[in-house]
Amino acid sequence: MADAANNVVETINGDCHDFKSLLSSSDRDFLVRNNGDQVKIDSLKGKKLGLYFSASWCGPCRRFTPNLIEVYTELSTKGDFEVIFVSADEDEESFNGYFSKMPWLAIPFSDSEARKRLDEPFSVMGIPHLVLLDENGKVLTEEGVEIIREYGEEGYPFTPEKIQELKDLEEKAKKEQSIKTILVSRSRDFVVTSDGSKVPVSELEGKTVGIYFSASSIKPSADFTQKLAEVYSKLKENGEKFEVVMISLDDDEESFRQSFGAPWLALPLKDKSCEKLARYFELLTLPTVVIIGPDGKTLHPNAADAIDEHGIVAYPFTPEKFAELKEIEKASEAAQTLESVLVSGGLDFVLGKDGAKVKVADLVGKTILLYFSAHWCPPCRAFTPNLVEVYKKIKEKDDAFEVIFISSDRDQASFDEYYSGMPWLALPFNDARKSSLSRKFKVQGIPMLIALGPTGKTITKEARSLVMAHGADAYPFTEERLKEIEAQIEEMAKGWPEKLKDERHEEHELVLTRRSNYVCDACKENGQVWSFYCEECDFDLHPKCALEKETKADAKEGWVCDGEVCTRAS
Repeated sequence: MADAANNVVETINGDCHDFKSLLSSSDRDFLVRNNGDQVKIDSLKGKKLGLYFSASWCGPCRRFTPNLIEVYTELSTKGDFEVIFVSADEDEESFNGYFSKMPWLAIPFSDSEARKRLDEPFSVMGIPHLVLLDENGKVLTEEGVEIIREYGEEGYPFTPEKIQELKDLEEKAKKEQSIKTILVSRSRDFVVTSDGSKVPVSELEGKTVGIYFSASSIKPSADFTQKLAEVYSKLKENGEKFEVVMISLDDDEESFRQSFGAPWLALPLKDKSCEKLARYFELLTLPTVVIIGPDGKTLHPNAADAIDEHGIVAYPFTPEKFAELKEIEKASEAAQTLESVLVSGGLDFVLGKDGAKVKVADLVGKTILLYFSAHWCPPCRAFTPNLVEVYKKIKEKDDAFEVIFISSDRDQASFDEYYSGMPWLALPFNDARKSSLSRKFKVQGIPMLIALGPTGKTITKEARSLVMAHGADAYPFTEERLKEIEAQIEEMAKGWPEKLKDERHEEHELVLTRRSNYVCDACKENGQVWSFYCEECDFDLHPKCALEKETKADAKEGWVCDGEVCTRAS
């Protein structure tokens, strides 16, 4: 075992790794199975290898490992592919527990030096990480995780040529897309009903089909299922040629059953095509309803919002229908009032700090900020104190202003604790209006701050950015106010040099740059708007610090110079 004695990773012909030097050490020429059996490294000759960098404490690893096990099992009959587990676990008990579920080999946990030295040559910056090598030790790809997720065993033997072939086939499939190319796989030409009955995919030809990506464990998805079920049932009653095929991303049978909000169809639970279709349609959010037209072509990438807001009016989901819906939305926005936004049935109030009900009608004529936030959200907790400070400053100047907290908290206690630190109004916890407001303003993440003007019309959905950039000066958040601020900012820098040299940063020139927030590297105070900045070194000088010496040098005794103007010292 002289080759391994140096404990370095050797290569043959410059780009092929020698398996023995790669995987052995000075006192070990074997790998292990989870039952303790030792397997000689020499037995790997002629095989393709996957080096699997993973750990039991890593959530993404635990989710990916079952995928890799499935592919490994499918390929095991070929006899020329092996996976080597390179553990990043911190103790042997964790290693053993995780490895016990794996059907492949591993570098012994005890050989920490051999495990660690593999990180550098294979650019292991994070896990899971899967390096695929051919039988000569040549690296085929370091993107094995993505390849396994995307192509599974179909990617074998994982050569660049094979992967390109699969990509070309995908492109061809998109050009020649039909309901069959979407839903039929090599082993299945049917979809299933809620009771498990099989329905041939061919029966969907000529229909408008909604491919519904769902997970009942995700609340927005679970809520939407009820709405989609209503629309589905009404369209069926009307005799429309419309069908829904659910692509469940749930992990268990019970959750899968719960996703059947109506007697629609589905791919079988954990069908291999589920993840493949999520990639094919570039799934970004749940719920998603991809609309496939009667000709098998994609009509719309996600009609979920339209279905949620307009119901059956959105049918048949054509470009012409969406253009019509856009005009309806424009008309609705033009007619929007505070009461049309915040009043729903008998819910015509918000809560005051004393718990008293404040009528929405009493807020008409004020500028309102709708604050979507939650106690469990770290960015929300970081932003709330800033908003409290801004709120107090604006209220001092203008009482015709209010903030309404719209909570995404998970329980009443969390809501109460979080709201106790806020000086403004709120929707009650778990208020039914929260869902409709989130849909109306397309709230995809929190914190989010929506500004409504005195007429009730939406001024901006980017009020959070304005508050962070300009504080209370952003009020009343209108375009006109932003133009005024912009003019003030430009006037502030009038006469300042575009570039300057400073002895506190001799390496590079400092460039006058717009910076929202920074800490001056000279005075260590917070700065905003303008900085003399070195991007390469991330070095900031506040203008007062950067220009201090320059103005002193320009001035004669008894005079003070500021930019282009020198005045007598008082």
